[in-house]
Formats: sequence, C-alpha cells, structure tokens
Amino acid sequence: MSGGGAIGLYARHTAGFEERVAETLRLLQQAAAEHPGRIVQATSLGAEDMVVTDLIARHRLPIAIGTLETGALHPQTVALIDRITERYGLPVEVYKPVQEQVIQFVQRHGDKAMYESIELRKGCCQVRKLEPLSRMLKERSAWITGLRREQSANRAAVPYHDQDAEGRLKLNPLADWSWNDVWHYIAANEVPYNPLHDEFMPSIGCAPCTRAIAVGEDFRAGRWWWEDEKAKECGLHASNDNSQQVSMIGTRP
Repeated sequence: MSGGGAIGLYARHTAGFEERVAETLRLLQQAAAEHPGRIVQATSLGAEDMVVTDLIARHRLPIAIGTLETGALHPQTVALIDRITERYGLPVEVYKPVQEQVIQFVQRHGDKAMYESIELRKGCCQVRKLEPLSRMLKERSAWITGLRREQSANRAAVPYHDQDAEGRLKLNPLADWSWNDVWHYIAANEVPYNPLHDEFMPSIGCAPCTRAIAVGEDFRAGRWWWEDEKAKECGLHASNDNSQQVSMIGTRP
C-alpha cells in the first residue's frame, strides 16, 4: 500500500464503508443474476471503474468488461486495459470509433474542434464515444457505470438503478460512495489505477479534454474546463427524466 500520490491524499476509512462495499456487491450480484450473459461493465478505466472491476473479478461475477478506446486517450489510460487482463485474467472488450468517421470529422472541423463550440465538442464525443458505446450495448439488457453522486452537481441525484433511452438497466453501484471510499478500497485491495490520478486528475477522459485541477476546484473541473459547468457531460450519461430521484449522500473530498 503506497502512502503517496492519490492514495496518500484521499484514502480514508469512514463510517459505513464496509456496509457500502457489501451493498455494492449485492447490487452487482443481483444484476448479474437477473441479466445472465447480457450485462457489461462500461468502464472508463477511472478510479471508480477500477473498483467495480476489482469487485467483479474478486467475486467471479459473470459480468463482461468493456471499454471505449477513443483514439484520443492518454497512453497511461490505454495501458490499464492490459493491466486488467494481467492482474485479473479477464478479457476486456475494446470498442473503437469508426476510423472513417473520425477522419471525416477531423477533415471537416479540425483536430481542435472541441474547443470551438459545445456543439462541435459533443459531435466529437458522438463519433469517438457514443457510437462505439452503442455497439458495446447491442444485444445487452444491462450495463454498469462508476457514477457517484459526489462527482458533480449534474450527478447529485444519480440513482442505484436507472434506465437508459433503450430501456436497459443502467446500474450505478457506487452511487453513494465518497472519493475517500474509492481510494480506501483501492489502497486496501491494491487495485491498479491510472497514474494520472497521482497528478491531480481525478476525472480523466480524452487527453485534449482533461487537465489537472487546482486545490479547491470541483472534482470534474479538469474536464472540458473551457465550458459552462452545466454542459460538462458527453452524452454517455444523459439523465433520464423517468429515473428514480435520490438525495445526495457523502462529502466532497
């Protein structure tokens, strides 16, 4: 267990931690039983998702693991794909954007289009993330995310169980975990994680759209930092008006 970096900064045991872990495991087990062969963890390879992957592997749950390799990720992020297989012996389904669509988008709008307007940034996300995600979820009836209520104001009402636009179960088993919980679990179980987290990047996406945050900044301040706070989603986790509403639990790290 390392005492420096993100672990040293954030890993704290807080009251109710064991109960939150147990409830997360129960939710994963239930979802796996109710969606046999049709459930996937859609991992962004961030700290939260690595916790979920560890629980899936540790308890040998029949849940597939898939990720989006957008073609614009940091090399440290991409390296985690092989680390998952090496550590847990689990295959990772890798979904990449259609290369022709990426080429056409860049030719039409340039490789810095995301900085020019929210519309163009979301267009880039559509090509690199949303279209590959649609292929990941095809033929599946449930998927799992690492969303937490504490991550941002936009996610303050994240429920455990949600439904996406296609009617699939969208399970958010870490909804009430704090950032301290995430790192305490990582430290206690020696979970591999992205070394960029040690460089003050709590939320990591594509390289052009991610920067380190300063002391006192919000968790997701380093994502699309040039945009208004309300716009800071790529569309992967668009809210569902019919989703269960819950209150925010936990304190910001």
